[in-house]
Amino acid sequence: MPIVRKTRWTLVGAAFAILILGLGTYGYLTRRAGLAGPSSNSIMVITPYWFNGTWVFDDPGVGLKREPFVAGVPEMIDVLAKDIPDAKEGFRLLFSANRFPGTQKTLTWIRGDSLGNYYRLDDPPMEGWICPAMFKYYKTPPKALHVRAERLRRS
Repeated sequence: MPIVRKTRWTLVGAAFAILILGLGTYGYLTRRAGLAGPSSNSIMVITPYWFNGTWVFDDPGVGLKREPFVAGVPEMIDVLAKDIPDAKEGFRLLFSANRFPGTQKTLTWIRGDSLGNYYRLDDPPMEGWICPAMFKYYKTPPKALHVRAERLRRS
C-alpha cells in the first residue's frame, strides 16, 4: 500500500507542477509579446485635440484628462493629421499593437527609459517619446504601434 500512496502523491505533484509551469509560461509569453493588458489585442481609439499649444487627449475610461503628447510626438501627430480639416478641434486616432486594415503609419519601438518609451516613424524620419500613460493601454511597450488618424464625424 505505501507504494500506491507514494505514486498517487507523485502524480498529484507532477500535475500541479505542470499546471504552474504552463501558467507561468503563458504569462511570460503574453507579457513579452505585449499582449496582456487592459485592452489586449484590440484597436484603441482616442480623440486628440489642440490645447495650450500642444496635442492632448482625454480618456475617462483609464483616468486621463488633457494628457499631453510631448517630445517629438506632437510633430508625428501633425504628420498624421495634416489632411484632416479642423484637426485641432479634435480627430479620431486609432492605434493598435497589431496591424489593422487602414493602418496609416507604423511607429517602431527603439528603446525605453525609466519612465516612457521612444518610437520611430520612418516616413518622414522622426522620433518621439511616449509617456507612461501608454501603460494604461499596454502592460509592456509594443514593438510596433500601428496608427490611423481620421476625421471626427460630428452629428
